[in-house]
Amino acid sequence: MEPVKSTNGTKAKDRVDRVDPYGFERSEDFDYESYEELMSEYLVVLTRRAIKWSKLLKGKSKVQKSVKLKRYVRKGIPNQHRALVWMAASGAQDQLEKNPGYYQSLLAAQHDPKLAETIRTDLNRTFPDNVHFRKTSIPCLQITLDNVLLAYGHHNPAVGYCQGMNFVAGYLLLITKDEEKSFWLMDALFGRILPDYYTPAMLGLKTDQEVLGELVRLKVPGVWQVMETQNVMWTLVVSRWFICLFIDVLPVETVLRIWDCLFYEGSKILFRVALTLIHHNQAEIEQARSLPDVCEAFKRIARGPFVEECHAFMQQIFTEPGSLSTATLTKLRAACRARIAAEGS
Repeated sequence: MEPVKSTNGTKAKDRVDRVDPYGFERSEDFDYESYEELMSEYLVVLTRRAIKWSKLLKGKSKVQKSVKLKRYVRKGIPNQHRALVWMAASGAQDQLEKNPGYYQSLLAAQHDPKLAETIRTDLNRTFPDNVHFRKTSIPCLQITLDNVLLAYGHHNPAVGYCQGMNFVAGYLLLITKDEEKSFWLMDALFGRILPDYYTPAMLGLKTDQEVLGELVRLKVPGVWQVMETQNVMWTLVVSRWFICLFIDVLPVETVLRIWDCLFYEGSKILFRVALTLIHHNQAEIEQARSLPDVCEAFKRIARGPFVEECHAFMQQIFTEPGSLSTATLTKLRAACRARIAAEGS
């Protein structure tokens, strides 16, 4: 099919950059036509939201949580305000202000050679398709990423460094463009929002994967039955969703919209996203007749227009899964955690 041409006769591929606004190179099979159509609609939304956010913030460097702010966050934070709102909502700003010079002192301290070596091994594997993480780029975010991960490893020696952290820290750097802010946002994520996700035993991560399984059993029993019949463990299909917080699973704009809510509302958002993906694609998953079929279905459901249209998708996550109370999550987490601990012993 001939590419649709604009009035000036240029193809969408010539008008849309080969590299996205965050520095990621677009793949060979990237659909420029659909993207341009999608963005023309989304830019209208972004412009409208940016005006509202500017009125709300009025140039302030601090924000207080409120019903109105929560509503605004769910509709998306403009990129220029993301660092400010993430820092305030997550408590990272308070920690930064309470600990002046702490981040620099971590960098200046004697570094554990084993920790430094483990981190450096992963640096080249972090976003090879992003121009900002190449050794030739100026500034090179690999150096900044190394600093943030080293500092965090010394700040939290019980955790040190584990795979997945590099991608999370990398995304934080792309948005905040600030080492110290990225460090304190990591502290908020790994210490308070997602406790025990990145510890050696990963008990928090394992628990939440099991909790998702229980939620699917209650809300999408047909999919749960497929998982049982084909003997597929949840960790096989959703561990990347949770450990990378949907990085490299969903499109960048969609991930950032999820993170807006994650920093403001906490880990419940991860379940809302996962349940929406599963519920919305229930029929497709239920057609799986083998373990490879199930794995392939879970990869497919994270692609396509449903997840690319991030504004509509984010509205969907608050309606499609139905009610999801904190009390329910707390109860399920306690039960799943106890079961995992019993199996481990």
